[in-house]
Amino acid sequence: MTLHIVKPGLQTTVQDGGRPGYLRWGLSCGGAADSFAMALGNLLLGNPPDHPCLEVALTGPEIDFRANISIAITGARFDLFHNDTPVTNDEVISVHAGDRLRFGALRSGARAYVALAGDMQLTAMFRSLSTHVIAGFGGMCGRALKAGDTIPLRHCRQVRQRTLPAQFRLDYRARPLLRVIPGLEARDFSADALRGFYQGGFTVSPQSNRMGIRLQGEPLPVTGLPQQISSGLCAGTVQVPPNGLPIISFVEGQTIGGYPRIAHVISADLHRLGQLSAGAQLDFTPVDRSTAHRILQQKSQLLATLPQLL
Repeated sequence: MTLHIVKPGLQTTVQDGGRPGYLRWGLSCGGAADSFAMALGNLLLGNPPDHPCLEVALTGPEIDFRANISIAITGARFDLFHNDTPVTNDEVISVHAGDRLRFGALRSGARAYVALAGDMQLTAMFRSLSTHVIAGFGGMCGRALKAGDTIPLRHCRQVRQRTLPAQFRLDYRARPLLRVIPGLEARDFSADALRGFYQGGFTVSPQSNRMGIRLQGEPLPVTGLPQQISSGLCAGTVQVPPNGLPIISFVEGQTIGGYPRIAHVISADLHRLGQLSAGAQLDFTPVDRSTAHRILQQKSQLLATLPQLL
C-alpha cells in the first residue's frame, strides 16, 4: 500500500502539527502552514487534527494510489480530478488502488492539504513526521517530494461519504485582516510608524517562504529606533528591519532576531498566513491580549464541535 508521486508540484511536503516545545534549543515548530485547514481535513476522516498529511503549495501534484483509502482535500482551492472526474474540497473521496489524483489550476489561497485515512510509514524526528524545509530534515528525506517518490502506507481504511458543514468551509478570496497584539518594542516606534503599520496597504513579497513572510509597500519610518540585543521570536512575530518593510516570522522562522518587534499576529490568525502568496494584500488591526485569548478559545471550541456534527 503506497502513494506514488507522478508529478510533485512546486512544493509538496509531508506535514503535521510540527514540533512544539523545542524553541529553547533553537528549533522552530514547523508543521502545517495552515493548521486549521489541515485539522478540518483530518477531522473529516476521523483522524486527530494534527495527523500527518500532504501540504500542497501553489502548484499541485499528480499522485497514483496503490491502496484502497479515503482522502479529503482542504485549504486552497484547486481544480481537482479523481481519475478524470472533477472532485471538490471539503468532502470524503474514496480512492482505490490504481486511481490517480490530479491537481489543476489554483483558484484561491496558497496551500491545500491532502488528509489520509491511514498512516504514512516514515521516520519520526523529534516526535513529528513534518518536513522542516529550511533545516532539511523530517518527512521524505528532509525535502519536498520529487517525481518517482513512493510513500509506504499502513492502516488504510475507508470512511463513509460526508462533507464539511457550510460554516467550516474556508474562503480565501477576501483580503485578510490580521489581528495583532503590540510587540515588545512597539513603544519605541514613532506615531507615524505605528500609523503607517495599521493603515496597511502591504503586499506579500516573492522572497517570502516558510521561514518568513516579507512585505512590500510604503516603508515605515525607523530613524531613531534604539539598538537592541537579539531576543526571542516565534511564529507570527512582526519585525521591522532597517529598510522599514515588515517581516512576519513564519512556521520555520529563526528563534531569535535583532530587529524591533512591532507586533505579533495572534495565535488564532496564524493559519491565515499559510494562505498568502506573492502579491497578496493584507492589513493589520490591533487587539488586546484578553481578546486574543477569547478568539483562540472560540476557534478551538468550533473545531471541537466538528466531530459531533459529522
